[in-house]
Amino acid sequence: MKELFPLKQVNGYIFSLLLTVVALSVYFFDMSFAMGLTILIVTAFIQAGVQLVVFMHAGESEDKGGIYLHTIYGVAVAILTILGSLLAMIWGYMI
Repeated sequence: MKELFPLKQVNGYIFSLLLTVVALSVYFFDMSFAMGLTILIVTAFIQAGVQLVVFMHAGESEDKGGIYLHTIYGVAVAILTILGSLLAMIWGYMI
């Protein structure tokens, strides 16, 4: 019966709830902008990692290296797109 209980998913759910409470504490406690933004960004990336590994079963397939490589590539493209947009629109540089 123990092998039928989804312990990994329950632990992932509890950890997700804990990360949500930590992120929500930024609203309830009077924190500086920099501290609040740092906590929100860190908890968001950890939350995304938990969702990817636990609930989307990224590490359970035979091609888990490819899945992680594609995920890292997607994050890199997103960061470059955001920085390029900031560079062109806000900081005034044109390529």
